Formats: sequence, C-alpha cells, structure tokens
Amino acid sequence: MSETVKLNLEDIQTLCQTVLAKSGFGPDHAQAITETLATCQFDDCQSHGLFRLFMCVETMKSGKIDGQAAPVVTPSDNAIVRVDAQGGISLLAFQSALPVLIEKTRTHGIAAMVINRCYHFSALWPEVERLSSAGLAAMAMVPSHSWVAPAGGTRGSLGTNPLAFSWPRSGKDPFTFDFATSAFARGEIELYRRAGKPLPEGVAIDKDGNPTTDPQAAMEGAMLTFGSYKGSALSIMIELLAGPLIDDLTSLESMEFAEGEGGAPYHGEIILAFDPAQFSGGRVSENDARAERLFSDITDQGARLPSQRRYAARSRNVARGFVEVSKSLYDDLQVLAQQV
Repeated sequence: MSETVKLNLEDIQTLCQTVLAKSGFGPDHAQAITETLATCQFDDCQSHGLFRLFMCVETMKSGKIDGQAAPVVTPSDNAIVRVDAQGGISLLAFQSALPVLIEKTRTHGIAAMVINRCYHFSALWPEVERLSSAGLAAMAMVPSHSWVAPAGGTRGSLGTNPLAFSWPRSGKDPFTFDFATSAFARGEIELYRRAGKPLPEGVAIDKDGNPTTDPQAAMEGAMLTFGSYKGSALSIMIELLAGPLIDDLTSLESMEFAEGEGGAPYHGEIILAFDPAQFSGGRVSENDARAERLFSDITDQGARLPSQRRYAARSRNVARGFVEVSKSLYDDLQVLAQQV
C-alpha cells in the first residue's frame, strides 16, 4: 500500500492559496479555485482535487489566462444569464452569476447560465449541487480540447465533454452524476501515467489509431468515447450546446487556440436549471415521493446510486477532519509551491 499524508481543511486551503497566489491568481480567483479543489478532495475525487493545481499553474504559464479578471454579468429580461469570464477561470464567473441564475429559474421555471471566454479545468458536480441545494434540478456541460476520437474515427475531434446532473432530495444527499463522455477523464489517464499503471482496454488509441493501454501513448494519440456510437453522439451534442449554441468554441477550436501550449482548455460552459415547483404545478411533495420510490427500488435490489461512494467519503472525511493523499503527490505539490 502506498504511503499517504493526512491533510486537514486548513492544510488544503493553505497549500492551494500559496500555489495559486504565487503563480499569479488574484485573491477572488484563488478563493473560488480553492473552494472547489477542497470540496473535491474531501469527496476523495482525486483526479479533480489537489492534483488540479498542476493544471492551474500550467495554464498560467501558457501566458494567455488573466488571473485577475473580474467576470461581467450581463443583465437580461429573459431566462438566460450570460457571464463573460474575461479570459479567467470559469469558477469565479459561475459564482458571480449563480444568484442571478437561481432568481431567474424561480421566476421563469427554467433558466440557463452561459459562461463565455473562460478557462475550465474543474469537476462540474460542485456546480450542479450548488443548485440542487437551492431546491433546483440542474445540468451542466462543457467541451474541452479535441483529445477524443469519435466512434469509428482515428484522431481526436471531440473533447472529453462532461455532463453533470443533480436532483434535490429533501433531507438527503442529492442524486448527482458527473461523467465525461470519453471512456476515461483526461485527469485519470494522467494519474495512471504518474502511477506507472496500464490503462484498461478500450479507452484509448495511439497516434497511429491502434488500441493502446499505455497512458503516454494515449496522451499522444486519442481517447475513446464510452458506449461507442452512443457516447460519441452525446459528446457531439455537448459540443453543440456548449459551443455554437452559446457563441463559443468547440473542442477543435479550443485546441487550435491553445497553439500547442499546455494548461486548461479555453471555451464556454452552459448550465441549465429547473424549478420542480413550477414544472410539477406545485405538486412537489407528491412528485418527490415518486422520485424516492424510484431511488428505493434501485437501492433495495443492491444497486448503488451515482455519487453514493463520494458522499460516503465526504461524511467520513468531514467526521475525522482530514483527507489522505499519496505522499508522492504531496511531495510534488510541495516542490510546485517552491517553484512558482
């Protein structure tokens, strides 16, 4: 078993703030990023927790991101709230426009947040859970870089293109899922590479279009969608909804914009929110009961709802007051904190 290091919330916050401030992120961006990384780490979401500090630093070193950018929320009379991230990380833009999205959803029954001109590296479930904690159902989608081959293809045309959804549950953790439409998240492949472990079959091809289990060859080649043509179709849908629909970049265009530099992809994001009270005609409790009957029928037969393990990890880590990260990752982060 690999050696681990115990970190409490203050340790995580200090480490994140140190790295982010030294690399050029202003206090508002550093706070928004730290909050998300700490949330993911306490849920044992290793690929989107402290590990993402490396991408934050790499993104800043690319020279294009603005670590001081203040997002601009555009007023509107309709159900769309548009926020321009001004070339900054998406998280601060989301935080800035969230109250407006909640207000518009309760006014119109359904509303959308459009984030333009942002760099995005983070998990989507913390965002949709912010909405379900307000009693709203929510979906979020983003493109990325064209790292993923379409079904039947031999090169990257699509992004990892995650889709997240959260459904509020009274007195219980929400029903939430957040998954890439690629068979693996990009961060997971990087973690396999760092650990020297082979990938499972069927998640990647090399630069010549041949199947591979070598993480490095996968990074140089292309990833594959889950579910063959079904996952590929979903991925294309996300390209359209989170790209041309909102006047922002596709994953191909995001890759071109990067000009070979590393770091987080540059594109847009769309978040949809639904008010159960208005959609159900005010019959929220009756329809919550229907949803709970469905959830119970699933779990009573031994199946697990999405995110159950994550919620269990959160409960355990919060109760004991710390998380465990691999010593190798911790050591690398300490080196990073000294270098930036």
